Amino acid sequence: MTRITVACLDMAGTTVRDDGSVLEAFASALATQNLPVTAYHQAMQDVKSSMGQSKIEVFRRVLGDEQAAQQANEAFEEHYATAVRAGHVTAMPGATEVFKTCRDAGIRVCLATGFSPGTRDAIISELGWGDLIDLALSPANAGRGRPWPDLPLTALLILHGGAVSELAVAGDTASDVESGLRAGAGVVAGVLTGASSRADLEQAGAPLILDTIGDILPRLLHGS
Repeated sequence: MTRITVACLDMAGTTVRDDGSVLEAFASALATQNLPVTAYHQAMQDVKSSMGQSKIEVFRRVLGDEQAAQQANEAFEEHYATAVRAGHVTAMPGATEVFKTCRDAGIRVCLATGFSPGTRDAIISELGWGDLIDLALSPANAGRGRPWPDLPLTALLILHGGAVSELAVAGDTASDVESGLRAGAGVVAGVLTGASSRADLEQAGAPLILDTIGDILPRLLHGS
């Protein structure tokens, strides 16, 4: 079996529980754009179908205007930051154990997200994870967000992992799964604690579907 050397794990919905704060932040941000009711509901449907992707890219796609997208993204970040400060963001069960076990086993951990670096780092600071992980990446650090493979491949390069077969990718959305598959990761897992159902993850081609992120440990420790 191939040994896993780098684990690239999603944040919101996978290692981070936020009780719907992401969707609330999207709704609040889109409300600032004064969209017609039908357009607003269509935009929210598009948001739900693209969970896990770069937030600014989602706004660009659903609004079709760069200035409006930047304004909406800023409103999103402000709303979500308020949720973080209010303590609405907590660790998913098993997440901290995964980080600690990986460190003990010599597996380097990257937290990857569609959030901006500022929001990402605020979450990591709030949860006290700074000393438990090796790297945190946003689309701004990697070139493109999910479903492209840039985030996990960048993690592999920066953390000096081996071949892509030594890379593990896990997340709660179809975009996470597609990103891992495109990267050629040795372990690609969909997790059922977030935005997607088992059927969604199966349709995305997830080779492995887990109830929680803690269930990935046997695959990380014993290889793909």
